[in-house]
Amino acid sequence: MNASSSSFNQSLSRLVHYQDKAQQSFGHFIAWGLLSLVVIAASVVILRYGFDSGSIALQEVVLYNHAIVFMLGMAYTLQQDKHVRVDVFYNNFSPRRKAWVDLLGGLLFALPTLTFILWSSAHYILVSWRIKEASAEAGGLPYVYLLKTVIWIMAILLIFQVLSMIAKAYLTLVQGEPAEDDSTQDHIEGKV
Repeated sequence: MNASSSSFNQSLSRLVHYQDKAQQSFGHFIAWGLLSLVVIAASVVILRYGFDSGSIALQEVVLYNHAIVFMLGMAYTLQQDKHVRVDVFYNNFSPRRKAWVDLLGGLLFALPTLTFILWSSAHYILVSWRIKEASAEAGGLPYVYLLKTVIWIMAILLIFQVLSMIAKAYLTLVQGEPAEDDSTQDHIEGKV
């Protein structure tokens, strides 16, 4: 391996490291949204059945919170390799074979799908912003356009994480061993 490719691999490895760390920090921050989801949902139930009172806006906050937590948590889930995997063979593959699956899967399936999501949702989101779309329910939240914007944020976060996954796969293939995953190393050392 020559000096320029070694330098490229080191730079790529640093980018992967920083992307994964940023994604991990963001994922931990978003996870707190689950606590707010539980508190707000419990409040809706207590108000409705305990005090015979309800609020459409509060019910919509539960829906918004749910959508935001899960859409913004997708990239973190991918980074942690905790997404649903239908492939029953992948777990038994060698690191090199897994790298090929991740590389080709990212390039041929994930990136095109995410690009399609960005493209196909553009009109949907832009029209919502243009009209400052609000809830159709009386007393609902006036921020539907902000919620729809989370679709783009989700896709962009996932694109960055897929690029990181592709880079890790590439590094595994050219270096002959898996690129070190800091999140795994942190678990091993008990830092998490």
